[in-house]
Amino acid sequence: MNIDNNFMANRRSVLKGGIGLGSMALAGMMGSEAQAAGKPNPKDYMTIKPKAKRVIYLFMAGGPSHIDTFDYHPEMRKLHGTELPDSVRNGQRLTGMTSGQKSFPCVAPMHGFKKHGEMQTWVSDLMPHTAKMVDDLTIIKSMNTEAVNHDPAITYINTGSQIVGHPSLGSWLSYGMGSENKDLPSYVTMISKGVGQTQALYSRLWGSGALSAKHAGVNFRSGKNAVLYLENPKGITRGNRRKMLDVLGDVNRSHYQNVRDPEIEARISQYEMAYRMQSSVPDTLDLDNEPQHVLDMYGPDVLKPNTFANNCIRARKMAESGVRYIQLFHRAWDHHGNLPKGMRSQCKMTDQPCYALIQDLKQRGLLEDTLVVWGGEFGRTIYSQGTLTKDNHGRDHHGRAFTYWMAGGGVKKGFEYGKTDEYSYNILENPVHIVDLSATIMHLLGIDHERLSIKHQGLDLRMTGVEPRKVIKDIIA
Repeated sequence: MNIDNNFMANRRSVLKGGIGLGSMALAGMMGSEAQAAGKPNPKDYMTIKPKAKRVIYLFMAGGPSHIDTFDYHPEMRKLHGTELPDSVRNGQRLTGMTSGQKSFPCVAPMHGFKKHGEMQTWVSDLMPHTAKMVDDLTIIKSMNTEAVNHDPAITYINTGSQIVGHPSLGSWLSYGMGSENKDLPSYVTMISKGVGQTQALYSRLWGSGALSAKHAGVNFRSGKNAVLYLENPKGITRGNRRKMLDVLGDVNRSHYQNVRDPEIEARISQYEMAYRMQSSVPDTLDLDNEPQHVLDMYGPDVLKPNTFANNCIRARKMAESGVRYIQLFHRAWDHHGNLPKGMRSQCKMTDQPCYALIQDLKQRGLLEDTLVVWGGEFGRTIYSQGTLTKDNHGRDHHGRAFTYWMAGGGVKKGFEYGKTDEYSYNILENPVHIVDLSATIMHLLGIDHERLSIKHQGLDLRMTGVEPRKVIKDIIA
């Protein structure tokens, strides 16, 4: 085969010039990384007057029962033990846990409910502290999702897609808004666990997907070392660490000039953030100077690592320090059996800290521009999973209707939105899809959810996807 010598010479000159095959491929791609690593222009999507500056998302992983918390109908008492009519179920897809059941007996809550606040909303007796603050809340009783199993459902509500690998909402906010504090991450997650069955949580739930890795959530652990490997090894001073990072930064920047891989820039940024966090994180999470009356407000578990109460007060401190998006995952709401006992346990762990967090933010003047969101990936069924006994039962997954509440950050106070039938099974008024919720959160932060996007695999990738989604303007103050 005869090969043109000029072609070979040009080919060699191109490769020697530092472009290389990998660089040529990168230049020819329409992938997102090059754009994602750059700095977006807020004028393109920050087109709405913001009502909130930050978000604290209290995620109840496992699917808390809306029937046993907020979405109560007195008619349920008469329905207890009766068969769920086919006309109500209407061919709903069942999970593998109940698809073989021959009977679907309805179960009323096995505890009391009372009306509270000016709006006289029903609240479970298991949540006496939340009941005291209903006049600060917007309660949405018409949330819905297509997902019926945990992994796709929790992936969907956190990333806008049931398919893994998409950026999480917190990552989109980090990308679009940046941080209020250069010494702390813009997106932080913390995890606590209740008693009973728990579903796995994966780091991809707070991952950055096609966005730069620097926008991924940073998982803060309980105890003294909130972030692994943050402390210097023995014999290494802070000055030594600074010199090492300077040299490493020069090497990485030189490497970036050759290959133009945006993840190198992300790596430089993460190293610098880790250095700054060595002093900022311990100071932010220190509870030694908290007044005793504030600690008492959060309850007896407030100083215990790995508890929801401890994470709640740390979330307040991070909000106070300028962290943009704080997400607390509390596990063990998956009550397929022994629901009465499980609900009592979970509510006891979470009810008082939720109340304390709202009061703490309010008394510090932070609630006005901090949006607090509470809810899980779906709700639970009115019918019993397994055998219904006098004092015990379980509930299966239910995505067709469930409840969320929101507070502060520009939402209405003392407001209920949406309505379900007497079985709490189907939505009768004002449905809110889980992606509509994300669109509304972004709107409250000043972001047009349809305009915050990146190019990825030839498409415009955004948190709310390509299907028409709406901001729930009726709940905005």
